[in-house]
Amino acid sequence: MRGMSLPGEVMRWAVLISAVAALISGCGGEEKLIIFHAGSLSKPMADLVEAFKRLHPEVEVQREASGSLVAARKVSELRREADLVAVADYKVIEAILMPDYADWYVKFAGNRMVIAYTERSRYGDEINSDNWFEILARKDVRFGRSDPNMDPCGYRTLMVWQLADIYYKDRLKGRSIYETLMENCPPSNIRQGSVELLPLLESLDLDYAFEYLSVAKQHRLRYVELPREIDLSDPDLEELYAKAQVRITGKKPGEYIVIKGSPIVYGVTIPKGAPHYDLAVDFLKLMLSEEGKRIMDENGQPPIDPPLAVGVRNMPPELRELVRGER
Repeated sequence: MRGMSLPGEVMRWAVLISAVAALISGCGGEEKLIIFHAGSLSKPMADLVEAFKRLHPEVEVQREASGSLVAARKVSELRREADLVAVADYKVIEAILMPDYADWYVKFAGNRMVIAYTERSRYGDEINSDNWFEILARKDVRFGRSDPNMDPCGYRTLMVWQLADIYYKDRLKGRSIYETLMENCPPSNIRQGSVELLPLLESLDLDYAFEYLSVAKQHRLRYVELPREIDLSDPDLEELYAKAQVRITGKKPGEYIVIKGSPIVYGVTIPKGAPHYDLAVDFLKLMLSEEGKRIMDENGQPPIDPPLAVGVRNMPPELRELVRGER
């Protein structure tokens, strides 16, 4: 009889342990911060978290890096809770999160497009800002890009190719640079996020990858600097950049959004219903502070100073003094 009662005892202990675990988890919920961010923000975010932990050692910071569109859709489609969403293109917040999941955002940093490679890449001793498209057009060269439906670096890569057709008058003996590079970059060379291409460079599965300058510098890669007319870095060239455009998937299946070329500007927001709102505000205070700007700059992502905010009236009052309202 004693053996027959054992399962009941085990069940009661299991229920008790589960209840205690849930209680402990619930008690610790307020000391957590959840951040979804672009893959290209991994290094500066790690540095920011380290600085934040010095102020809040009791807080567990959970970071998830991904393509920016993936980060936003974790909130809009998967209904996952997040305290901060930081993306490589502020337009992602406008297109995916506003107005249902966010009603303000801050533009906080810039970047520029480059072509990253290693000392072992084919024709690495030849490639430069004048002939890069000729090198990539060679059949024995492998190069990669990220998925434009997942990652802004992906659609910005396609914009670079479109702008190259405008900038390089002769192009490829009259043939479109954009069409040639599309043909030479098969699906096997495409990844969800641009940082996922880096291991392929190191393993020589790829010779070149289209990346942000900050990522190339952080990973100590060689890189080709592109003319400002095509690298999406210069605010004064917005009208030129807008001549490039890419269609990507929208908020719902079957919907599409047309993204026009523009200078690279990162954006961050605290989503509506953020579970750890006060901690999110504290983190963003740090991010927009002089220390936060220094961290961004040291990681090759020049800060926008002062940061520009859209939807200022909806922002936490504590943050308004750190930004300049754009509209």
